[in-house]
Amino acid sequence: MKKSALTASSTKILASVVLVAGAASVAGLGTFGAFTSTTSASEAVGTGKVVLGLTQHATLGTTVAATNLVPGDTVQRAVVLTRSSDTEAFGSVKLTTAGGTANKLTTEQTDGLQLAVDQCSIAWTKASGSNDLVCGTGGTVTNVVASRPVVGTNLDLAAATTALNSGAAAANLRVTLTLPPAADNTFQGLSNTVAFTFDATQRAAQAK
Repeated sequence: MKKSALTASSTKILASVVLVAGAASVAGLGTFGAFTSTTSASEAVGTGKVVLGLTQHATLGTTVAATNLVPGDTVQRAVVLTRSSDTEAFGSVKLTTAGGTANKLTTEQTDGLQLAVDQCSIAWTKASGSNDLVCGTGGTVTNVVASRPVVGTNLDLAAATTALNSGAAAANLRVTLTLPPAADNTFQGLSNTVAFTFDATQRAAQAK
């Protein structure tokens, strides 16, 4: 009887080991074999440019000094803004002006220098016998900045932006500075330098 009991006990232990080993084998099946696939693509990208160029009028650019002004005199100077063919369209072009020193020519809002900017659809030309700049035959004049005190920040040149984004990619600008007739004796003997800074910004962002 004792012998039979030992035999039964051994049989149970063996059966338990077999069951455990069998469970481990089933679990191991999940760690082998997985279907995979890989593919790839590439996209070329590059950035554009925003480049604004400036050239001076042959004889009456802003590099030509204006001296001996008296009340009522005007100073007309011409520059050409350009956008090259490899440059993105402009969202805006703006002008900032500043005086080289703080005196009444640039600080007086009413009697100090006044600024106006006009655009010609063709190049400005110097009038015979004077320093006036005229828009030649067939040209159209567009006011870009109405008369205002000479010092200003981010003055919008909307017409110039349109011209620069056209096929011609150029804006022919005439800058006019006027010393008002009301300027009194306190303006005598003054001198200054007016700096013109043109800023172009990119076109609006778009899907590519």
